[in-house]
Amino acid sequence: MKLYSALFVLSLIWGMSFLFIKVLLGVFDPWQIVFIRCLLGIMTIVPLFMISRQTVNWKALPLKKLLFVGFLNAGLPWGLIAWSETFLDSGYTAILNATTPIWTSIMGVFFFSITLRWKQWIGVIIGFVGILLLMDVDAPGLTKSQLGLGIVLMLIATCCYGYSSQYAKKHLQETTVWITASSTLFAGMLLSAMMMLFTDGWHLPEDSLNYYSLLSIVGLGVFGSGIAYLLYYYMISAGSAEFATLVTYLVPVSAVIWGSVLLDEKIHLSAFWGLLLIFTGVYLTGKRGKKKKPLQLQHDRTA
Repeated sequence: MKLYSALFVLSLIWGMSFLFIKVLLGVFDPWQIVFIRCLLGIMTIVPLFMISRQTVNWKALPLKKLLFVGFLNAGLPWGLIAWSETFLDSGYTAILNATTPIWTSIMGVFFFSITLRWKQWIGVIIGFVGILLLMDVDAPGLTKSQLGLGIVLMLIATCCYGYSSQYAKKHLQETTVWITASSTLFAGMLLSAMMMLFTDGWHLPEDSLNYYSLLSIVGLGVFGSGIAYLLYYYMISAGSAEFATLVTYLVPVSAVIWGSVLLDEKIHLSAFWGLLLIFTGVYLTGKRGKKKKPLQLQHDRTA
C-alpha cells in the first residue's frame, strides 16, 4: 500500500513539474532551470536527512556510481526536457515522458541481462507506433523539424531515465534513499553548472521574476526535485525499477489537464490516440522479464 501511495503522490508532483518548467522558460534558460531545481532539491533533502539522524559510512559510498546515476537521472535528462519544452507544450512532453518504462525494459535487455517475452516486444512496437503518431501532430506555430527536435530531445531524456533506473537498481541497492537522492541532485547541479559556463547562464535575470515564476521555482525545486526523488528512489529500493517508472502512466494525465486549465494548451485528438498507444505499450512491457542465467564458468563482471 505504501508503494502505491508513493506512486500516486509522485505522479501528482511530477505532473505539475512540466507546467512549472514551461512557466520558468519565460525567465530562465534550460540549464539555469536544472541548476535551480537541483539546488533547491538539495536544500530540501539535507535538513530532512539531518533530522532523521541516520549514520552514514562515507568511506564505503560508491561515489563514482552515485555521480553517474545523478548525471543520467537528473542533470542530462532535466536539461533535455526543459530544452524540449521550448518547442513542445507541457502536455506533449509529459506524454512522451510516458515512454520511460518502455526504454527501461529495452535498456534492461541490452545492458542488464533481462529477457523480454513476446508480449513485451509487442508492447515496445505499439509504444513506438504511438510516438510516430505524435510526430505527425499538427502543432500550432511549429515546423515539422522543430516538432521532431522536441520529440527527439524527450526520447533521449527518457532513455537516460531508463538506463539509470536499471543501473541504480543493480548497483545502489545497499545505498540509502537519502544518499542516492541527494547525490543525484548534487551531480545534476554540477552538470548544469558546467553547461551554464557555455551558455552564459550565470547571468541570472533580475527584473523578470514574478509571483508565478517564484511559485514555480519552489514547486519544481522543493517538491519536483527534493521530495519527488526521495519517493522515486524509495520505490526503486522497495519495489523495482520497472515499478518506479510506472509513475509515467499517471503523469501525462495530470500534466495535460493542468496545462489545458492554467496555460490554455490545446492537445489534439491524435495526441490522445498516441497516448493511448504508448500506455498500451507501457502496460505490455511492464510485465517483469526473467534474468538470464549466467554460465557457471563465467566470471562475474561489474560496470
